[in-house]
Amino acid sequence: MKNVTIYTDGSARGNPGPGGYGTVLLCGKHRKELSGGFRRTTNNRMEILAAIAGLKALTQRCQATIYTDSKYLYNSMMKGWAKRWRANGWIKSNKEKALNSDLWAQMLELCEKHAVEFIWVKGHAGNQENERCDALCTAAAQRPRLPADQVYENGEG
Repeated sequence: MKNVTIYTDGSARGNPGPGGYGTVLLCGKHRKELSGGFRRTTNNRMEILAAIAGLKALTQRCQATIYTDSKYLYNSMMKGWAKRWRANGWIKSNKEKALNSDLWAQMLELCEKHAVEFIWVKGHAGNQENERCDALCTAAAQRPRLPADQVYENGEG
């Protein structure tokens, strides 16, 4: 199994507002950068989507290490929150609806295809690849004519 390192970041201007995600994949000598954005979304949705984009880019089963500065993403995956939400019909322990269930469902499915570990890194602390992801997601959020995040805008997430 190949070892792939994935750095991720997401942002939304105004939160909610125009948002973007940035992803850097590293495997041996290979490097791939991904980014995208939506006209109205949230920071948390973009943080999750950055990791999803990285995992979707993998063409075979891999050992993936995802570096994120999002405690929401890190805790939801490493503490098993997202799995519990799914098992409970996307309801949290406080009986409230789990937000972003559409993205969590994709994330959990992708993590079942690959061996994935999440590592939290402090944002804006000089980590070169984390800073690159920040630049990618910021630029993506500023693109003209961004598409709609249909699930978010329809209140279905």
